[in-house]
Amino acid sequence: MTLEEKNKYKADFKRELDKFTDKLERYVSTDNGDWVVKGFIDVYKNIYTISADTKIVSKILEIHIFPQILQFAEEAGYEIILAEKQNWYPDITFIHKKNVAIKFAVDIKTTFRRNNKTTGFTLGSHGGYFKERSKDKNIQFPYSEYLGHYCLGVIYTRTDTTNDIIDVETEVYRVNELEENLDKQVSKVGDRIVTRVENLKSITSVIKDFDFFVAEKWKIASDKQGSGNTANIGSVVNIEDLKNENGVFSKLGEEWFDEYWMNFGLVTMVKEGKSIKITNLKDFLEFKGKPELWNIVKGNVE
Repeated sequence: MTLEEKNKYKADFKRELDKFTDKLERYVSTDNGDWVVKGFIDVYKNIYTISADTKIVSKILEIHIFPQILQFAEEAGYEIILAEKQNWYPDITFIHKKNVAIKFAVDIKTTFRRNNKTTGFTLGSHGGYFKERSKDKNIQFPYSEYLGHYCLGVIYTRTDTTNDIIDVETEVYRVNELEENLDKQVSKVGDRIVTRVENLKSITSVIKDFDFFVAEKWKIASDKQGSGNTANIGSVVNIEDLKNENGVFSKLGEEWFDEYWMNFGLVTMVKEGKSIKITNLKDFLEFKGKPELWNIVKGNVE
């Protein structure tokens, strides 16, 4: 496959993903922007509200939009393969139905707003499969087999938190509109009082005001790790930079992104008479003899 053909497949896939994400906000939101998911329901018609815990919200959001992803893949002419294990990369592999050599990696990432910023995303490992690109350890297919690596990002607002302490109390509602002729009316679930509501919309959604976007991983990456104790690449956190693919490496190119993160924390340089490990892009550009490139990218570094 020529470079021109690869670029055409990438451009077509990105264009279709952009169209798809434009529809997702309407799919997950009510008319006033609230999340349409209100909680879990049991066979007694009790609705258990959802905690605003980010891990819970992220997983339910993924489940919620998955049928739409299946439909998108079918319409775009791709088969999908889900990660075989929880810690494998990527979340979803798209394989072209007519040419199995055409593969795209898509990770679903969710985060919440903090003014005009977010908590950011982790964009996969910068060790293992990222460095050894012909191997398939902890990755569905070798990294080099993917034509592109994309993040399907979801940004939302939490409705009932003013700081990082999350209220995990679950409420239980009895929904009249779902009632049938039950022999026994439920007034309690465990020690919790069951509150009757006439309409599901009266239950407060834990999140609202969604922004969906698609970005190539390298274009929204920062030069910092996404978490302190694991070898994960971090993203930029400014919302407009995420949506516009305006990360630290966006003006340098994917080759710089690859080389920087392959060498993150491994190569050393002498600075002010001391040997230090390189863990920021400014030092790396100096180490590579290209300090002038810093003027191009420094506005994107947070």
